[in-house]
Amino acid sequence: MSSREQEWSRGDRAKAAAKLMVGWVALLWLLEVVDVASGHALDGLGITPRTPSELVDVVPAAFVHFGFAHVAANSVPLLVMGFLAALGGLRRFAAVCALIVVADGLGVWLVAPAHTNTAGASGLIFGLFGYLVVSGFVERRPLGVLVGLLVAAVWGTSILVGLAPTQSGVSWQGHLLGLAAGVTAAFVFRHRTGRDVVQL
Repeated sequence: MSSREQEWSRGDRAKAAAKLMVGWVALLWLLEVVDVASGHALDGLGITPRTPSELVDVVPAAFVHFGFAHVAANSVPLLVMGFLAALGGLRRFAAVCALIVVADGLGVWLVAPAHTNTAGASGLIFGLFGYLVVSGFVERRPLGVLVGLLVAAVWGTSILVGLAPTQSGVSWQGHLLGLAAGVTAAFVFRHRTGRDVVQL
């Protein structure tokens, strides 16, 4: 493949990643508009722990938020980290997100405090953070390492704060589980061929 074809390929990947994440974040805002307009009917899609019927909410909970401030806080990190992760390929990105969302949701269902309702994209965000920080080292890609270090520099402090168990109304369990799932995804979905490792 010529350098020009590679450049176009990278450009196409970037456009696809950008469109996907803009659409994803727009969906979160649309769902919150619907939630408010319906008297917060969607809040019931959050996860109430250790209730068998709540297992169906493991995935939907990652798309529901408790107010516009909640959506706003998650929008920028999800947009940026999702875009960076999606540059490695949309299929791979979908698999990474699926692992993080399901593992995080099931973990919250198992260990969250009783009588709580947990929802929001922050578990996925913590997972993408872990994935981006670790994947470059796992695959020995200098550019991936650099991206991971930049992500850590920008959001590292916020991630550490989000893991503190002292914040009222914040699921540090969901954050920690999401982070662990993202690190796991970096190993599970690492590129294994020489041709693949040139991709970001």
